Parts: sequence; structure tokens; C-alpha cells
Amino acid sequence: MNAIRTVGIICKAGKPEAAEVLKDLLPWLRQRGCDVVIDVETADVLNVDGKPRAEIPSVADVIVVLGGDGTMLGVARLIADRGVPILGVNLGGLGFITEVGLEDLRAVMGEVLEGKCPVEERMVLAAVVSRGGREIGAHAALNDVVINKAALARIIEMETSVNGVHVTTFRADGLIVSTPTGSTAYSLSAGGPIIYPTLNCIAITPICPHSLSNRPLVLPDDSVIRVILRSRSEGVYLTHDGQVGFSLLKDDIVEIRKAAYTTKLLLPCQRSYFQTIRAKLKWSGRVEQGGVQ
Repeated sequence: MNAIRTVGIICKAGKPEAAEVLKDLLPWLRQRGCDVVIDVETADVLNVDGKPRAEIPSVADVIVVLGGDGTMLGVARLIADRGVPILGVNLGGLGFITEVGLEDLRAVMGEVLEGKCPVEERMVLAAVVSRGGREIGAHAALNDVVINKAALARIIEMETSVNGVHVTTFRADGLIVSTPTGSTAYSLSAGGPIIYPTLNCIAITPICPHSLSNRPLVLPDDSVIRVILRSRSEGVYLTHDGQVGFSLLKDDIVEIRKAAYTTKLLLPCQRSYFQTIRAKLKWSGRVEQGGVQ
């Protein structure tokens, strides 16, 4: 990684803990010769100058995210194809991609500034929606692209093909198309597989399928997945990383493939993926009175 001159910092909105962390972190970074650019909402709390979030990726050499996985996903979409690496700092919650705890922040930031922190490239999905032969939307997702029904909607039918070959018409509450990074998010809750994050593949996981024989599929990363909504049900939505989305109509076509760029995540040197999985999913814990130990 190139020398770091400017550190961008984006915080989860409404998290007072973030401002408290920055009161110590900002002078520490400046003592090491770094310029620091903060999102304007957090800067207002600290009574310093800031920039709109959308402008930070164009001026920063690295971006530190203080928050949770949701904040990280939003920042990943802001960065898009600029290639700026992201360091996620967990301010609470599960945090699969915000791996750094506050107690380790300075040590990990020292590794980042010295160029010793590994950079892992993660696949991104690109989804295009067409209606009546016309493209009406295009978005990217680091975790997943989801077709889902509203709470009171009936089961929906989704005609699905891969590389032009018919797979099946899923009758289910929805369908999750996820990256390996997203395999530990919504897909995991729906019974999908845990996929090592640097593998080159895409997972399709039906949500509460009408047929118990419908199981998750794992496909090569060069697959083009095409889903046509065949239901007349109202209240069907397409979402990207659970944050960006819009309503789908009957015969809308959703085409999903690997994006032309990746998201670069900075990872703590001392921690492995399996350590994270064990900690977050409570693997190998002893069941004793009072819970998992």
C-alpha cells in the first residue's frame, strides 16, 4: 500500500462514542504527519471542519469507519471503484467486517500507517433492473442483493437462470444473492453456507422456500444470474446490502453479476477469519449454567 498522507474518517450517525474516540485519535494521527478529513456530521459535534461523506473517498488514502457493518457497507458503496482501503472499527454489535475493537485501534492504526496491515480484496455484486426492455436501476452491493416480499404479501415466484440456462422458478418469501463477504449476513440467517471471504463465487439462497428441496446454490464468480419476477403480488422489493432498494413489478428483470472492481478491506494482522467466526458465532463454546462460556 502507498504512503498514507490523508486519513478519512466516517462515523455512524448518532453515535456519541465516535466523537469521544476521535478526541484522542485525531491528535494522535496528526502527530504522525497525517491530514485528517472527517464527515461533516461528526465534525459538527467536535466543532471542527468536515466534508460531506460522498467527497471523502476522493481525497483520502485510507478511510476509517467508526460504527458497525451497516456503516461499512454504506462507505463501500461510496468508494465504489476508487480503490480506497477501508478499516472498520466496531462500536458495538456483531460486526463481521468491522473487526477492530476500540482497545486495539491505536495498535492497528500504527500497522496501517507503517504499511504492515494486510489488504483483502472482496468481491462486489452489480445488479441491474429492467422493466419493459428499459433499464430502470443499477446498484452495487458488497454483501447481497435481495428480492423480498412485504410482511403481508403472498409467496412470490422468481424465474431464475444462470448464464442463460434455466435453473428453476423459486416459490418463496424471497431470494438472496450474496458475495462470500455477505455469506455471514442475511444469507446465513436464511440457511445459506458460510463461504471463506476471498473465494471467487456467488451464493443463491431462497428465503423460506415453498419446496423443502430448494437449497442454496454456490456458483462461479463469472456467473450471470437473471431473475424475473413472475408474481402479481404487491409489496415486492429489491434491496442492496439492506440499505438501498425500490419496488418491483411483475415481469421486472433483475440481472446480477460480479462488479468490475473490488472493495479493499484492511484487516488486523493478529486476527484470522476463523477467530472472527468463532468469536461472533460462539463456536466451540462450552454450554454451562448461565449460557455459553
